[in-house]
Amino acid sequence: EVQLVESGGGLVQAGGSLRLSCAASGSTFDDLTIGWFRRAPGKEREAVSCINIPNGNTYYGNFVKGRFTISSDNAKNTVYLQMNNLEPEDTAVYYCAADPKSANYGATCPLVASWGQGTQVTVSS
Repeated sequence: EVQLVESGGGLVQAGGSLRLSCAASGSTFDDLTIGWFRRAPGKEREAVSCINIPNGNTYYGNFVKGRFTISSDNAKNTVYLQMNNLEPEDTAVYYCAADPKSANYGATCPLVASWGQGTQVTVSS
């Protein structure tokens, strides 16, 4: 099972930036699909961004609108989510998820995932 540790959340003003990190262990990093998901109070969980490590394909939710960038450092077994021009609507708990098998099916986002503990992102207006 993949173990994930997120970091980098915090409080930022609207228009500011944060970089989230997701460190993975317990599985071959190069086999993984890794995604960032978020859940805001009273809302459903939604996919923010994903990356297929073997082929480099990425996915972004429509609401990202070019503000976020997902990247990986394979030497550090870590995926980053750079978030710029943050809006109050981005306030949520952000979770990292990973799956060692879905890349075999060409998926960009993890299908059956292990989850991290989450990190709070709060954007003030």
